[in-house]
Amino acid sequence: TGGEFTTLFRHGTLEIEIYRPVGVDRQQPHTRDELYVIISGHGTFLNGAERTAFAPGDVLFVPAGVTHRFIDFSTDFSTWVFFYGPEGGE
Repeated sequence: TGGEFTTLFRHGTLEIEIYRPVGVDRQQPHTRDELYVIISGHGTFLNGAERTAFAPGDVLFVPAGVTHRFIDFSTDFSTWVFFYGPEGGE
């Protein structure tokens, strides 16, 4: 669709998206738990105060309300995004 987020599926509390930021990740904390599965690219993931290198196939979990973002990521970066559970997290 040309946007950074493309929603592919919704059912109950599950929402599946593909996320492909360009240059900068401007995400804010989310109200539900979130799981990322890296499709392509590499970089660093900031999850609260923790920094983690990522590459294709990696799975990253973010609890609801935690500040997070992808930094120093390659131009081919994209990831599956899975939001699930109740508002406020499980």
